[in-house]
Amino acid sequence: MLQVTPLPCNYKKWGTLMSNSTGRIALVALLILSGFSRLAAAQQYPAILSGADLTHVVPTTFYFQGQSAPTQMRNSAAARLADSSYVIAALVDTSGYSSEVRGKYEGFFITDSAIRLGGSDLGAGAYGFGFSSDGKMNIFDVGGKQILSVDAHKDTEMKRPRPLMMVKAADGVRLYDGKSYATFALK
Repeated sequence: MLQVTPLPCNYKKWGTLMSNSTGRIALVALLILSGFSRLAAAQQYPAILSGADLTHVVPTTFYFQGQSAPTQMRNSAAARLADSSYVIAALVDTSGYSSEVRGKYEGFFITDSAIRLGGSDLGAGAYGFGFSSDGKMNIFDVGGKQILSVDAHKDTEMKRPRPLMMVKAADGVRLYDGKSYATFALK
């Protein structure tokens, strides 16, 4: 039979330690430091991925409306919104698509968690997207049906726009298409 021997604990010493000011200060300092570490962990998100972290999560091709297109890896972006929550977007080579599809579809938008995009709810899934000339970001299911359209904003302060990128903002993450952007955040 296994016997468990309790570790000795001197409750008198613990009480004496807590009764003097040094012990109380040490306990308060410990509690404050543990609170700061939790706060620091919460502030690490959203995180914009780059380098190997980015190439690890971005698919090399994407299926949309009956065809598969290669990803333009140089025009891909991803954000980690929480420990296991990502949003991935990339432009794709649409040269094999019809002009009708190329006119609305620029790339893919994948989220593995429910998010708020431009003030509207979007569930987890893989979507096509495109920014339109009328100031909208449009989201399509993989069959090509539009499921969401949100206002896109212009960043007139941006000096060197890229075809696609993500940038942290006070209210979430901005997905840029040139100077046009829509903001998303974890729901």
